[in-house]
Amino acid sequence: MIKKLIVILITTFALTFNVSASSDGELLLKKNEPAEVEDCFEGLNRASFALNQGLDKVIFKPVSSVYRLLPSPIKTGVSNSLDNLSNVVTIPNNILQGEFSKAGINTGRFIINTTVGVLGLIDVATYLGFTEYEQEDYGQSLAAHGIGPGCYIVLPVLGPSTARDTVASLTNFIGGDAWYNVTVRNDTHYFSDVDYYSSKITDGIDFRAKNYDSLENLKKNSLDFYASVKSLYLQDRQQKILNSKRIIETQDDSGWEEIETQ
Repeated sequence: MIKKLIVILITTFALTFNVSASSDGELLLKKNEPAEVEDCFEGLNRASFALNQGLDKVIFKPVSSVYRLLPSPIKTGVSNSLDNLSNVVTIPNNILQGEFSKAGINTGRFIINTTVGVLGLIDVATYLGFTEYEQEDYGQSLAAHGIGPGCYIVLPVLGPSTARDTVASLTNFIGGDAWYNVTVRNDTHYFSDVDYYSSKITDGIDFRAKNYDSLENLKKNSLDFYASVKSLYLQDRQQKILNSKRIIETQDDSGWEEIETQ
């Protein structure tokens, strides 16, 4: 049921983008600069943003505040496991972007951390000297090949995105995400839908907890919280596309040990 809802939402927005883009040359996916991203559906976006803020207030903020109180080794282990799992999407996108060396190193990291590192809870690969690279996704691969972001969009539950990244995310549901394939798409007798959606929810809580204070400060000090979040998201997204090491405020996705020592 959850899978169908997500697919329907994404498909609906993707179709809306295609209809709008065909009638307005300014919406064509030609640019790669955050400043060029049009908020073509601001009214709808603000409604989705309000919905997401309501869900955050009722669910994610309370849960993440409790999550922050967990011992650092537990939070670090969860983050390590989620980062390791993300390699099943990062590796094929390394290949799509022609970064074969990174693909090889990330494959080595994934194998070592999944086995010796106990399903990624321990980042053994880093201790062994394997370089840690930024996560990649299909939206970043499209950007690397010159496809611009199109319109800014706020997806219900899923949060900020762009037309390009929303359409690219469909790839995860048609075979581009190995974790999705073995949990939801195929009956492997080892994993189930619950495993996939639990990992996604945990990833969201982990990110929300890491950025708890900065998000609350941003909300308190912003004249327009929606506009501030949009600006920071687009900046952060561009940094990820450029593989920049610069961290954007309220978009910190580094390890818990690194965050707690800052």
